[in-house]
Amino acid sequence: MHAVIMAGGKGTRLFSITNDEIPKPMVNICGKPILEHQIEVLYRNGIKDIILIVGHKHEKIINYFGDGRAFNVKIQYIIEEVPLGTAGSFVYLKDMIKQDFLLVYGDIIFDIDLGRMANYHKEKEALATLLLHPNAHPFDSDLVVHNEAGRVTSFDSKNNKRDYCYDNCVNSGIYILASALLTRGQEFKKTDLEKDILLQMVNHNEAVYGYHSPEYVKDIGTPERLKKAEQDILSGFVANKNLTKLQKCVFIDRDGTVNVHKGLVYKDEDFELDPCAIDAFRQLNNSEYLAIIITNQPVVARNLCTIDRLNQIHKKLKTILGNAGVYVDDLMFCPHHPDKGYEGENTQYKISCECRKPKTGLIQKCSDRYNIDLSESWFVGDTTTDIMTGQNAGLRTVLVKTGEAGKDAKYDVHADVVCDDLLRAVQYIRGVM
Repeated sequence: MHAVIMAGGKGTRLFSITNDEIPKPMVNICGKPILEHQIEVLYRNGIKDIILIVGHKHEKIINYFGDGRAFNVKIQYIIEEVPLGTAGSFVYLKDMIKQDFLLVYGDIIFDIDLGRMANYHKEKEALATLLLHPNAHPFDSDLVVHNEAGRVTSFDSKNNKRDYCYDNCVNSGIYILASALLTRGQEFKKTDLEKDILLQMVNHNEAVYGYHSPEYVKDIGTPERLKKAEQDILSGFVANKNLTKLQKCVFIDRDGTVNVHKGLVYKDEDFELDPCAIDAFRQLNNSEYLAIIITNQPVVARNLCTIDRLNQIHKKLKTILGNAGVYVDDLMFCPHHPDKGYEGENTQYKISCECRKPKTGLIQKCSDRYNIDLSESWFVGDTTTDIMTGQNAGLRTVLVKTGEAGKDAKYDVHADVVCDDLLRAVQYIRGVM
């Protein structure tokens, strides 16, 4: 597989560092340019054929990397005398690439298992696959909307006025694209990949998919983000998030644990975040643990709300967290309920399933998707159902005193630990109490 890196960025917001003497991809981080970090990741993933799209101060890049032999790769260059946007270079690439290829923006620090993404791309028979992830600043990021199958349905530009709740599903700047898309760039003109190509594909119902990953991808477009990325590299945080390595996770119940217990919550206006939740997720985001919410939501089976309305509640949750600079790595819910015969019920969801706690279907799905070591992971919740779920999955467990505080008494189980709330549970798990 070829990799194409868009390395022509000027880095206006990093002027205090570049002084307009070097292009943004040549900004130093941990003793080497951003671009060198990217090339090292590509090499570790077995990608050795690299094309760099360069422009501003391109001689700095060419002089440093040459033909790539010093970095164990082969590098070719396309020089844009005039900036052509994120897809204007396709007109050059169509004669150079004849198979699916990786496209990476040159201003991100990342370390991901590209093999997993490539397998997803093939399984979906996608023409374009975008790597999506939650981040700590979705309010100023380009977001992607997709359906349950992962198919992209629309884009939400960071320039939009967002007076609505949204999913923290950020376009990371990493793509796998079919070589057939290169024929979409037929003219030497500035072309935006998202607006001029991918959006048109979505509108014509072509196969554009989102690949969701909790791995490390950070836009270093500001000095603050650059500094944070440097700290993350030095601490080993970046490398350890790669899904080739076993991950640790804190699985978390929703009602009574993350949000205030109000019985069945089926209206977004009734959703109220627990006061400690933001600090709890902030600590998890900065730790070795993934943070994944696992929740039973029989409100769908009871016909109190639709899947779309439930998703709106979860968008509210993610928007509140995102505005505070924190996020959940994933959220999975079971909409089913096994007991039938109630007036007004939605019979489609009145089934016995493997995803309803205390069964472990959703946990196993997360474990497979994110390479999670369940023996090193936890379940935190406010009911004996949550504790039973954790024990069934081989997790260690924490019962919190919020919500039902274990008084549901459905199962005769005891948690490994009892804590006052989610924040104290996270502090215990991290060993900082």
